Amino acid sequence: MTAIADFTDAELWAVHTALKERYGKETEVQLADTEVRLRAADRELTQCPALFWSERGANFVIVKTGDKRYRAQFYYGLHEQFGTGIDEFDDIAECTVVLLQTQADYESNRPPS
Repeated sequence: MTAIADFTDAELWAVHTALKERYGKETEVQLADTEVRLRAADRELTQCPALFWSERGANFVIVKTGDKRYRAQFYYGLHEQFGTGIDEFDDIAECTVVLLQTQADYESNRPPS
């Protein structure tokens, strides 16, 4: 299996731009690696590059699963993990915006802790 390429400068720029627009400040984004099943039927895990950041008590992950293929989720803890409702995106800017909007919608309806 071919290794999945790291995030490009253009992809990183798109994410940083969306985060700056959402939060009005620079947000630290960490590069990471994760293992995922690329297809539900896969028995093997594939190592994929990922982006991780935390903001407003939530943690966010975007996983690059191939050329112009991304998955996203946010979570608050082990029992509060959420996707976007879209299995995979082909545009990282759209992926980031939908992820941020999904979390903002959840945050506005989340009961106070």
